[in-house]
Amino acid sequence: MKIPMQIGIRAEDKNEWEARVPLVPEDIRALRAQGIAITVQTSLQRAFADEEFEQNGIAVESDIDRSDIILGLKEIPVAKLAPGKIYFIFSHVIKGQAYNMPMLARMMQLGITLVDYERIVDEGNRRLIFFGRHAGLAGMVNSLWALGRRLAEENRPNPLSGLRQARTYRDLEQARHAIRAVGKKIENKGLPGDICPLVVGFAGYGHVSQGAQEILEHLPVIDIRPSQLQQLFDDPDRSCNHVYKVVFKEEDIFQHRDSSQTFDLQEYYRYGAEKYNSVFERYLAHLTLLINGNYWDERFPRIFPLESCRALWKNNQQPRLRVIGDISCDINGSIECTVKPAYPDNPVYVYHPDSGEVTDGVSGHGPVMMAVEILPTEIPRESSTYFSSVLKQYIPQLVAADWQSDFEALRLPSEIKRALIIHRGSLTPDYRYLEEYLRK
Repeated sequence: MKIPMQIGIRAEDKNEWEARVPLVPEDIRALRAQGIAITVQTSLQRAFADEEFEQNGIAVESDIDRSDIILGLKEIPVAKLAPGKIYFIFSHVIKGQAYNMPMLARMMQLGITLVDYERIVDEGNRRLIFFGRHAGLAGMVNSLWALGRRLAEENRPNPLSGLRQARTYRDLEQARHAIRAVGKKIENKGLPGDICPLVVGFAGYGHVSQGAQEILEHLPVIDIRPSQLQQLFDDPDRSCNHVYKVVFKEEDIFQHRDSSQTFDLQEYYRYGAEKYNSVFERYLAHLTLLINGNYWDERFPRIFPLESCRALWKNNQQPRLRVIGDISCDINGSIECTVKPAYPDNPVYVYHPDSGEVTDGVSGHGPVMMAVEILPTEIPRESSTYFSSVLKQYIPQLVAADWQSDFEALRLPSEIKRALIIHRGSLTPDYRYLEEYLRK
C-alpha cells in the first residue's frame, strides 16, 4: 500500500521582507479535511502568524524534514536543499540566470525534483498561477507615492504627496481608500497647473498592467489613445481635474526595421529585435509617470534604452517624466535604467543619465525608479490568498502521484508536468537547454 505523501510549507529566508505563503490557513484546513497531511514551518516574518495556522488545526513545527513535497516561494539556499525532495518554488532559472545555476546544479546532484510555478501554463502557454496582478496593485500604489514625493521635493505641492508606500497600509483596502480620497481632491480642486495634464502611461496590458490600472481607476481618469497624446497637449481646454491614462500595445511601441512593412504581432514575437526596433521615445515627452509591466528578454528590443534616457535629461533639462514604475524589474532590461533591484525598506532611487550613477530616494537629475523586486509581498495577505486559491486545486493530484516513476510515465496534470524542470536529478526534455548555462 502506497504511503500518502506529506507536504511541508517552508519558512521563506531569501530576505527579511518575504511575507507571503503558498497556501493560507483556511485552504490548508480544507485540504487536511480531505486527508492530506500538511505541516507548516514556523516563521516570524510571514503575514499569517503561526497562531493562525494552529487555530485551524494545522501543525506548526521548527523543521519540515519529514515532508516529501516542499512548497515555498523564493529560491532556496544551496546549504538547505535536502536530497530527494520535491520542491515547488519560483526558481528563476528558465532564462539561464547565472546567479541561480549553483542552486540548479546542486538540486541535480541531490536527486531533487523541481517544479517552477512560473511554468505552470495552459496549452496556449498562458500562466495559470502567478502574482502579476498583485505586483501591479502594489506597484501602482508605490509609483503614485513616489510621484507625490518627487513633486514635493521640487517644491510642487500636490495631492499625491499624502500617499504612503503600499506596505505601510493595514491592507489593500486601506490603500484604496487613501487613493480614492486623493481622487476626490483632484476632482474638486484640480492639479497644479505646472504639472497638468498629468499623464500615466502603461507599457503592457497583461495581468501586471491590469492590476496597476485597477489602482489608478480610483482617481478621476480619462482614457486616451497613444495617437491622441499630442492633441491633448495642443488642447487649451484640457482638464486639470483628471488624470489621463494611456495604454501602449506592441504596435504602438515597436516598428518594423523595414519601413515598408507593417507591424505583425506574431512576427514580432518570433523575430524580436532582429526585425523590430522601439519607437517609444516619441511618446516620452508627454508622460509624467511610466508604468512598465511588459515581459522582456534579450531577444526583444528595449522600450526605454539608455540613449533615450540620456536624450530626455541632456543639457540639464527636466522633462515631464518624473517616475518610472518598473514593475517587471528586469535589470538593464526593457527599461535599461533599471540598473538594480530595490526592496521595500528602500524602494526608489534616481538614475543619473549623465554619469550612470544612482542615488537612493527621489532627489537628483534623472528619473525616479520604483523597481521593487518583490512587490506582491507589500500586500502579502491578499496576494497569498489569491495564489493559494489556485494552487490548492492541484494538491490532491500532487500527493496521489507516483513521483518515483520515470518522467514519461509520471501521471500529473499536464500544466504541472510542463513546469517540471528537474525530475529526480535530471533535466526534463523541455529544459535540457539549461545544460549550456550550467556548463558556463
